Amino acid sequence: MSDNNEKKTTDLRILRAVDRAIADLRRGLPVFVRGPREASLVLATEMAFQPELENLAIRSGSKPVLVLTAHRANVLHIMPTGEEIIRVEIEDWMDAPLMRALADATHDLDQPFRGPFSRLIDPAPESFFPAVKLAKLARLLPSVLAAPVALDNVAEIAGREDLSVIDMADITAFEETAAMRLRPVAAARVPLQASENTTFHAFRPEDGGIEHLAIVVGDPSRRDPVLARLHSECFTGDLIGSLKCDCGEQLRGALKALQEAGGGVLLYLAQEGRGIGLINKLRAYDLQGQGFDTIDANERLGFDADERIFLPAAEMFKLLGFKRIRLMTNNPEKVAGLERHGIEVTERVAHKFPSNTHNELYLATKKKRSGHYL
Repeated sequence: MSDNNEKKTTDLRILRAVDRAIADLRRGLPVFVRGPREASLVLATEMAFQPELENLAIRSGSKPVLVLTAHRANVLHIMPTGEEIIRVEIEDWMDAPLMRALADATHDLDQPFRGPFSRLIDPAPESFFPAVKLAKLARLLPSVLAAPVALDNVAEIAGREDLSVIDMADITAFEETAAMRLRPVAAARVPLQASENTTFHAFRPEDGGIEHLAIVVGDPSRRDPVLARLHSECFTGDLIGSLKCDCGEQLRGALKALQEAGGGVLLYLAQEGRGIGLINKLRAYDLQGQGFDTIDANERLGFDADERIFLPAAEMFKLLGFKRIRLMTNNPEKVAGLERHGIEVTERVAHKFPSNTHNELYLATKKKRSGHYL
C-alpha cells in the first residue's frame, strides 16, 4: 500500500471512529476512551440520568468521577489544580440531577448554595482530557462522568455491551483530520438579492459531518488577492434576525461589499456559536440575560471564549484556488489563523456595523476582551 493510500485509510478510520463515539455520546450511551497505558468509560454529563449513572459504575467496575473544565470548576468555587480539567468525587448525596446541574451554568442561580465538593488532586488519568474534548466535538456541555477501566478489560466489555472504543490520539487528531479531508460535493448558481451572479460550493468533511459552504460572487481572479469574508453560521442572527449580535448585518453587508468590489468569496462555516453549537449558544444567551457578557457566558459553561479553528477555511480557499486574500474582518485571530495555515492575508478590511440596544454589550466585549477592531 502506498504512503498516500495508507494515510487515507488511517484518516478515514479516525473519522469513522470518532464520529461513532460522538453519535453515541449524543444518544446518552457511554463510550470507552483508550490511551496507551489506561482507559476510561465515559458518559456525557448532560445525558446522565440515574440509570445511566448506575450502569456506568456497574459496567466499569469502578466508581465514576465528575470531570469539569477548569473554567467551569472555577465558577463552582472548586479550587484549581493546575490542570485543564478538574475531577470531583461523587459522594453518596450527589445524584444524577445534581451532576447535570453542575455541568450546566444556566442552573447556577436556581441552586446557588451547592457543595462543598471534594476535588481529586492526584494527576488525572490521561484519557480524561480527550474525553472532555469528545463532549465538545459532540456539541454537548464540556463535562463527562468517567470511570477508570483496566486496558485488558476494554475489548471484552465493549464487545459484550456493544460500546464504542475510541483512542485518545484519534480524538486529538480529529479536527485537523476532518479539515484536511474536505471534499467538494456540489456546486450551483444561486442568484441572490446582493448579487445575481453567485455560485455556491459545498464542501463535506469525510466524517460525514455538516457541510461548509463557499459563496463565490462573480468570477474573481485567482492571480490577485481576492476580497473575502469568513462567516460562522448563526441561525439566530442570519436567519431569524436576532438583535443580540451583528451576524445578520455582517453576512448581508459582506455579500453587498463583494458585489460592489466586482467579486469575491464568502465562506459560510459550520461553526455555530463560535464553535460551541446552537444549543450551547442558547445556553450562553440565557446567561447573558442573567447579566454575564458573551465571554463570561461561554466560560461559565466550561468552554473557551472561542472554540473555532480556521484550518477548514484555509483548505476551502486552497481548493477554490485562492492563496492570497483581502480579509473583511474585525477579528485579528482570523488573520492569524489563516496565515498559520498557508493563506496570505495581504490586507485586513474593516467590516463593522452600528450597534443596537440589544448588542451594545456584546460588541463592547468583543472590542475590550477579544481585541476586535470595533
